[in-house]
Amino acid sequence: MTKKTCIIDYKLGNLFSVNQALKNIGHEVVISSNPKDIHSCHAIVLPGVGAFGEGMKNLDNLNLIQPILDAIRSGKPFLGICLGLQLLFSESEEFGTTNGLGVIKGNVKRFNKVNPFGIPRKVPQIAWNQIFIPSGKNWNNTVLENIDEGTYMYFVHSYFVEPIDPVELSVTNYDGQEYISSILKDNVFACQFHPEKSADEGLKIYRNWTELNNLL
Repeated sequence: MTKKTCIIDYKLGNLFSVNQALKNIGHEVVISSNPKDIHSCHAIVLPGVGAFGEGMKNLDNLNLIQPILDAIRSGKPFLGICLGLQLLFSESEEFGTTNGLGVIKGNVKRFNKVNPFGIPRKVPQIAWNQIFIPSGKNWNNTVLENIDEGTYMYFVHSYFVEPIDPVELSVTNYDGQEYISSILKDNVFACQFHPEKSADEGLKIYRNWTELNNLL
């Protein structure tokens, strides 16, 4: 049976570039807002660019929240990108407190307007920036296994995640502030950066995710 990957369309995703990246690797992709496709596909991708509250509202209006939670609990490979990472968390402080999917315990917070030296910080971060291995961790047998520490990835965001549990897979420093730029928990990998916009090293992450989960 052909394995299919569902990219969830909740009207905030960067669907085209993610779709192209997965197709270039060999995925059979379904872009869908239909809960039935989340149930029937072998792997799930939740992309996203935009506001946390709007993202949760759209998922709710499209009746996608429970299917997403069911897919994760079933053990399906799940990939979250940018807002798709943040929505996995308990809540966000963006435009007031908004509850998230609650898959990962923790909060989503905004970058401070000034850096540790009192100098104004540009928010959002729109830049290539480096990813590093957190203290006490390694990337063996993960999606980042053959990615060199210090590799540059492409970021566009004003908010960052603060998990309660030790799920961090990579960290990044933005103007003096270290934050978690990707997480791994069981079958869930999610990143703040955009692999599909991060040239060859970003595509390598999609290939690693594909191979580790035997999706082709």
